[in-house]
Amino acid sequence: MIKEGFYLSHIPDDTHLGKYVVIEDNVTIGKNVSIGHHTTILKGTQIGDNVTIGCHCVLGIKPATNARMRKSSTGHPHLNIQPHTRIGHVVSVYSGTQINKGVFIGDHASIRENVLIGEESVIGRAAIVELNTIIGKSCTIQTLAYITGDTILEDHVFIGPCVSMSNDKYMGAKEYSLKGPYIKTGAKVGNNASLLPGVVIGTDTIIGAGAVVTRDIDDGIVAAGIPAKKLNR
Repeated sequence: MIKEGFYLSHIPDDTHLGKYVVIEDNVTIGKNVSIGHHTTILKGTQIGDNVTIGCHCVLGIKPATNARMRKSSTGHPHLNIQPHTRIGHVVSVYSGTQINKGVFIGDHASIRENVLIGEESVIGRAAIVELNTIIGKSCTIQTLAYITGDTILEDHVFIGPCVSMSNDKYMGAKEYSLKGPYIKTGAKVGNNASLLPGVVIGTDTIIGAGAVVTRDIDDGIVAAGIPAKKLNR
């Protein structure tokens, strides 16, 4: 068992540590926390009470870029995980992100920097949440969904399996202010749907499976097809 920088990190006696756990300096851990085998908690990470973390996770990753990638600045320098959150196995979460109370994160998920996840939301197995994204309370993001950067999900949004989103209208061909979809409260997006940059999906609207959303969709309707259009019911 490795507890790197143990003398600088506060680790309560009731913390359950698996084998070969690495905990760097200035990590704060609440009461009754469980950390699985081979997991690494990086410098400055803050973990609340009654949090469960699986095996082979890396939490608090500092973002890196190359010359062609945009630079990311985090409003808060560390990863903050609120009480009663459950994190599966082989999960990576970056610094500058806040995961609020009671969130569930499935195995193999990846969550980038500057992300806010609201209380009781679910991030499914192998889902990807990119940087600068806001996810509201009690949202569900299912298996293999891709939430692009600069996206906003209000409360009680449902994102089906393998949904894909984009935030770059010109796919890198010229300068553009990156903007992901804006999905309003109670909206539902069916599996394998694709959402183009900047589209707004209205409150309580349903997007059918396999749809391609190319423009804003009004509140309270059902839309499907390529491109997605309102269905008469």
